[in-house]
Amino acid sequence: MHGATLSALVNAIGGAKVTGFFLVLARISPLFVLAPLFSSKMVPSQVRAVVAVGLAIGLTPIAVHGAQIPISPFAVAGLLIEQLLVGLAFAYAVGAVFAAVEVAGGLADMIAGFSYGSLVDPVNGNPGGTLTNVYSLVGLAIFIAIGGDAWMLRGLARTFDLVPLTATAPIASLTTGVEAAFGSIFVSAIEIAAPALLAMLITDITLGMVSKVVPQLNVFAVGFAVKVGVAMLIVAASLPFISSLMSNQLSNAVTTALQTI
Repeated sequence: MHGATLSALVNAIGGAKVTGFFLVLARISPLFVLAPLFSSKMVPSQVRAVVAVGLAIGLTPIAVHGAQIPISPFAVAGLLIEQLLVGLAFAYAVGAVFAAVEVAGGLADMIAGFSYGSLVDPVNGNPGGTLTNVYSLVGLAIFIAIGGDAWMLRGLARTFDLVPLTATAPIASLTTGVEAAFGSIFVSAIEIAAPALLAMLITDITLGMVSKVVPQLNVFAVGFAVKVGVAMLIVAASLPFISSLMSNQLSNAVTTALQTI
């Protein structure tokens, strides 16, 4: 009875629309694996699944409008793979911005000495130092504050205009865009962590000069506390400026992803 009811429902809606729904869901799904906020481990997997299905239901009428959706299994399988590739490229380009923030925290941890005690990042579940967690949480808060989730959803909806469900995905352009996004992670991380890295460099030089002038002083014992204090002070002073940097990086990432697609 249940199977008959489901079959009747599919026939009433239309096989092409049901197929289009799954194609849209395939393009949306990578957001909940790679994109910031949507892939956060703090959000239960059941909630992410419900949100993905809800977004797919909302975008399906727009995506299938005027499109001739095939219903043969082989054609649908090929289209599903192409939708996954487009979604992965878009989600990775946006996720690279958040990855740069995490890498910046890792660099600051390594220089300041916080990497000796690794914790678990509550945002993505990966092990990281104290400053990595701070940068991740602050970056997530800034992402929400600047409306990054809305930018991502608008950009995702725009992909259906650029690459319709039945169109062939530009594999070469997607590969080039992913490579560019990967290459920008370390550069953006250096830009974000530059104040802390420069302060740690000056602190190390100062401690080296002090050890030459006062050789009796245990620089290693004093230096760790000094570096921790300087790192916390510089990070606290530079965090307010990350919002503008993240806003620009996110805007560029979405624009680059759409241009690549």
